[in-house]
Amino acid sequence: MASRQLHRAIPITEMAEEESLNVNEEQNPKPKHKGKHDKPKPWDDPSIDHWKIEKFDPSWNESGLLEVSSFSTLFPQYREKYLQECWPIVKGALKEYGIACELNLVEGSMSVSTTMKTKDPYIIVKARDLIKLLSRSVPAPQAVKILNDEMQCDIIKIGSLVRNKERFVKRRQYLVGPNSSTLKALEILTGCYILVQGSTVAAMGSFKGLKQVRRIVEDCIQNKMHPLHHIKILMLKRELAKNPALANENWDRFLPQFKKKNVKQKKVKTKEKKPYTPFPPPQQPSKIDLQLESGEYFLSDKKKLAKQWEEKQVKQAEKVAENKKKREAAFVPPEEPKTHNQDVSNEDKDDVTAMASSLKKKAKEFRKQKSIGKIDAEEFIAGPSKPFKKKSKSSRYE
Repeated sequence: MASRQLHRAIPITEMAEEESLNVNEEQNPKPKHKGKHDKPKPWDDPSIDHWKIEKFDPSWNESGLLEVSSFSTLFPQYREKYLQECWPIVKGALKEYGIACELNLVEGSMSVSTTMKTKDPYIIVKARDLIKLLSRSVPAPQAVKILNDEMQCDIIKIGSLVRNKERFVKRRQYLVGPNSSTLKALEILTGCYILVQGSTVAAMGSFKGLKQVRRIVEDCIQNKMHPLHHIKILMLKRELAKNPALANENWDRFLPQFKKKNVKQKKVKTKEKKPYTPFPPPQQPSKIDLQLESGEYFLSDKKKLAKQWEEKQVKQAEKVAENKKKREAAFVPPEEPKTHNQDVSNEDKDDVTAMASSLKKKAKEFRKQKSIGKIDAEEFIAGPSKPFKKKSKSSRYE
């Protein structure tokens, strides 16, 4: 029994000790043990800009490249003459970095490759972008700038975004704008060089600017948002960036929300499908069959010509009468519109004529009575009308 009680007492004491240790740890936390990789690094300095692209130094790769890398691209025929003229400029720019270039006019291609003098391993990718830009109608002085480390490029394919060719041309024109004003505004706001050529848009600039350009171009061609709306948003963002108080805030409440308007589209006329019948339609009568039915087929040539001439004369007479009616219609005066005032004036005229006729009647009666010598003045005074009684002839001569 004593041994059992001892075994029970040991775990209880151990639990009490663990709880006391946990409380002490919470009150006095131990410093975290750093491993061999958690040591301070020389580049962990806030003064260092980690996003800055440093210029390549040939001393970093003195031995050069072991393998030869090469890229080639085709160019359209209309660029052949220009590339021949500007090829010395391209060749001189690539020679500084130890890149060999070749222009093949037979195959219509341009190729670039590394040499023993090439030190920078990434310059071959830049040279590939250079020949791509040249094939997409970018001028040589502008395309050579891609060899700088700060400059990047993006060729946006827009030909497959819209099927209808007319819509594609119309939307591509939205991107360019009148006198290239929209394109110039986008270049200023994004800080990129933009060239719209055929079914592609070539852009050169920083990564941030190229991302904005790609979004604007795709939204325009897919009819999601007009480039002018994007220009307004970019201008507002530029103004908001000047305010340091809004640096860590969401700008959505300041930016305008453009709703797409539903434009009424023309309804496509659908032809009603006729019920399917396995039998072919009845054969239509030929010209000879119609002549046989009317009896014209058996007439002589003279009678046929006479009949045609009569039909022609009838048609001509109908046309002359129709033209005459059209000419005479120009001289027919238009009907004057009846207004409310004219109706009122007509009613007034009717009242005046009625009054004049009544006065004439009264004047005749007055003359008759005057001739008789019996005049009743009350009958001619305006007042309630009384019925006029005719006196008998016997009363007149009394």
